[in-house]
Amino acid sequence: MNTPDQVYESNGFGYAVARRSDPSIHRLIVGALGDAQSVLNVGAGAGDYEPTDRRVVAVEPSSAMISQRLVGSGPALRGVPFRDGTFDAALATFTLHHWTEAAVGLREMRRVADRQVVLLFEPKESQKFWLVEY
Repeated sequence: MNTPDQVYESNGFGYAVARRSDPSIHRLIVGALGDAQSVLNVGAGAGDYEPTDRRVVAVEPSSAMISQRLVGSGPALRGVPFRDGTFDAALATFTLHHWTEAAVGLREMRRVADRQVVLLFEPKESQKFWLVEY
C-alpha cells in the first residue's frame, strides 16, 4: 500500500489547478480558528484552506503538493518537531483519512497548540461534496 506522500508524489501534480476551496468551509475554518495568530496546518496539501491573515506554517509530506503552494504562503516543511505550545492553533483539513497513525498525529496537534481545528472526510457524505465533480 502506498503512503499518502507516495500517492501525491505520483498523482498530485496539477492538484492546485483542478481543486479549489469551498468558501463556506473556509469561513467555518476561519471562525473556528478564532483569534489564533499562529497556525500549524498539518497535512496542508497546496494550502487551500489556510487563512491568509495569520502566520501559518504548513507540514506536508509530499513535495509535489508543497511545490503547488501559492507564492507568499507561509513556509512548508515535510515534518519537523515543534516545542510544546509553539502555535495558537493546529489545523488539519481533509487529511486524517490519509494518516497511518491518526491518534499519534492528533496528540501531537494537541501538544503543539492550545486549539485544534480538524475537518474530517466522511466517506458516506462524500457524494454530496462539491469536489466529487472532479
